[in-house]
Amino acid sequence: MTSQPAVRSLHDVPTPALVLDLDRLEANLQDMADRANTLGVSLRPHIKTHKCVEIALRQRALGARGITVATLYEARVFADHGFEDITWAFPVILNRVPEIIALAGRVRLGLVVDTMEAVERLESAHAPLHVALKVDCGYHRAGVDPHGREAVRIAQAIADAAHLEFDGILSHSGHAYAARSADAAARIAEEERTVMVAFAERLRDLGLTVPTVSVGSTPTMRAATDLTGVTEARPGNYALFDFTQVILGSCTAAECAVTVLASVVSAPVGAHHCLLDAGALTLSKDTGPGAPHTTMGEVFRDYDRAELDPNTRIVAVSQEHGRVNASLAPGQLVRVLPNHSCLTVAQFDRMWIARGDDLVDQWKIWRGRD
Repeated sequence: MTSQPAVRSLHDVPTPALVLDLDRLEANLQDMADRANTLGVSLRPHIKTHKCVEIALRQRALGARGITVATLYEARVFADHGFEDITWAFPVILNRVPEIIALAGRVRLGLVVDTMEAVERLESAHAPLHVALKVDCGYHRAGVDPHGREAVRIAQAIADAAHLEFDGILSHSGHAYAARSADAAARIAEEERTVMVAFAERLRDLGLTVPTVSVGSTPTMRAATDLTGVTEARPGNYALFDFTQVILGSCTAAECAVTVLASVVSAPVGAHHCLLDAGALTLSKDTGPGAPHTTMGEVFRDYDRAELDPNTRIVAVSQEHGRVNASLAPGQLVRVLPNHSCLTVAQFDRMWIARGDDLVDQWKIWRGRD
């Protein structure tokens, strides 16, 4: 639920504050919707980045087919707000099966597994559940080896289960975050596509129906040129972007839609640094891409022109303090581009929505975990 902000200008916002540039957000959402259409895949955006109903509604209005979530809390919140097709793209937490069953009775809840134990536990619940098999396409974080026997055994077990419906296969090309160019990300996108399409065909040759071949990451979706054989993509960060995506070549600073507005609170005389009221509990401790320099957050020299200051950045954070490697005037407002917008958003309860310097609304961030 939205409410009118008490102040009308960014210059009057109490800091630290999370600021969402509505013009940039809308452009990002439209661009990804257009890319999905061009590539011939359904878009199921991951809302863990923004955790915001108002943004998800805009994604749905642009043609998104359902949403992806990271937690059951997110699934419940968005179900409460009218989203009826939700994929929980996280290996099923077996001690939460009763909650899963309750939510699956209200909406179409897609689950993800990569172990036989998870399949057996879900089947033993004797409830109709949609289940996809998580595939390791090269990230090596989770998922079955698409070339191994166990992958086929688990897929067959889901398909043969009396109470489970085999939704298909799902992957996440998280290793694209190690790429340092759009070309490198495009190569990873093609590797993911090749692995997933080949595995889907392997299962089909064994008589299984594979309705969905789902892939997902922002760097690969921004770089992919061919998704033949893929049916669905699940990028999330694209709505907001961040400094990591800039370094990866996924976007420019002009496309980054979220910043942290911070104040200079201390500038010791004779020192060559100052402190902001934006520390780890504002920006997180994500150290970002690691190149071309170490940073805990970049500083805009001119936000309207999308110019980052090449010599000024946050170099260290403590709980509430951010140390900048330059002496700025106490009281000065600074717009910080975070390394990782997903983690930064999760530090806040609300976003201040801006068009230019004008505030137009506040949107709630649903960041609970229970």
